[in-house]
Formats: sequence, C-alpha cells, structure tokens
Amino acid sequence: MAGLKLQPKRKERLGDQLYGQILEQIVSGTLKEGDKLPSEKELCLMFEVSRPVVREAMMLLQADGLVVARQGSGTYVQRRPPQGLIALGSASDVAGMLRCYELRVPLEGEAAALAAKRRTPEQLAQIKAALDDLARAFETRTSASAADFAFHRAVAEASCNDLFVSILETLHAAVENSMVVALNITAQGSAERSRRVLDEHGRIYEAIAMGDAEAANLAMRYHINRARQRITDQQQDV
Repeated sequence: MAGLKLQPKRKERLGDQLYGQILEQIVSGTLKEGDKLPSEKELCLMFEVSRPVVREAMMLLQADGLVVARQGSGTYVQRRPPQGLIALGSASDVAGMLRCYELRVPLEGEAAALAAKRRTPEQLAQIKAALDDLARAFETRTSASAADFAFHRAVAEASCNDLFVSILETLHAAVENSMVVALNITAQGSAERSRRVLDEHGRIYEAIAMGDAEAANLAMRYHINRARQRITDQQQDV
C-alpha cells in the first residue's frame, strides 16, 4: 500500500533487559540502598544469561551511579532513583535513554558553541520563543516536552550546520522520551527544581545571545548532565 510504513519491533539487548530488572528492584525498594547484589555467578544463574551480559548490566548501573563495586567485597546499591523513572516508561528502556544523554552532551554542547558564533537575529529570536514557551508550560503545569525539544532544535539550527539538526531529528524519539520522563519527574518535584531547569535553559540562551561560545558549550553540557542526574537520583534538587 502506498504510504504504508512499518517498523519492526526493536529487539531489546539482554544487557538492557537485565539492567531494567535490577533497576525495578532498586526503585521499588526491594533492593535498598546499601544492599549487596547477588554475585556475578548468581546473577547468571538467576537470569539465565552469560557473564558478559551481567558485566554489561553492572557496568551500566555503575556508570549511572546506581550501584558501586567494592573490591573484594561485591556490588552494592548506592542510590535509589525516583519512582517516575520506571512509572513513565519501560525499565529496560532506561539504559538506552541514559546512553542517549551521553551522546547529547558533546553533540549539543558543540552545537551551542557554534550557535553563539553564527546565529542570526531570527535564529536567536526562535531560541527565545522556545524558552518562553517552556516557561509558560512550567507555569501552567502542562506538558513541556514539545517546547523543550523545540528549544534544543532551535539551538541546533542556529549552529548553521544542518548535520546537527539531522542527528537531533534522528534521535527525536529517544530525546523526547527522555525529556518526557525528566520533565514529569521535575513537575512532581519541588518548585525549586522547576526553576533550576528553566534557569539552565536561560543560561544557554544568554551565552548564545552574548556570542560566548565557551559559555554556551559549558551551559549546554551542564544542563544535559544535570537532566541525566535528575532522572537517576530522587534527591537531586528536591
């Protein structure tokens, strides 16, 4: 049929599946902060997976600050993420979501730096309009993910390099999914948390407006890293 587009269901990687199952145990409180995880051998038997799969899942959990490995002792739960991290999406998708943040840090940081050097008055106005839309969404407590993505896309467009826009559009589904989760967790938190999120976007805009490439790069990197921290640590900005 003309115009029909079918997408095969994404096959989840075993490492992400195991990551998701352990994450659910931590978020639910079944595994509490300070609890020791089963050994690598025990996890292999429990989940019927190979050692490389267990090692991958443990590596990702450590990278996200959720568990900590103590030499000669074992692996322990270090931090409990907010309930919204899995309430708003599949637990097995979280690993991929956090990997997306890793890619966005250098990508969008450089886009912001170039935007500070190259943006036109019209492009700067587009960034400001998206920032104002984001502020209104926070004020009215309505969905802010569209305005958030529009802000980041406007920054990419202002880099005057179409490849930044193309890559961001390719990542659109993953980026918007992470934004929905992060913004919902923010909305459920304190007013101070919402203010800080808006301030982070404001600093990016201000650096671009001033033509300060280094400040724009740092502000964007800081914002994305903080967004990543907020969805994995329920104590962030409470």
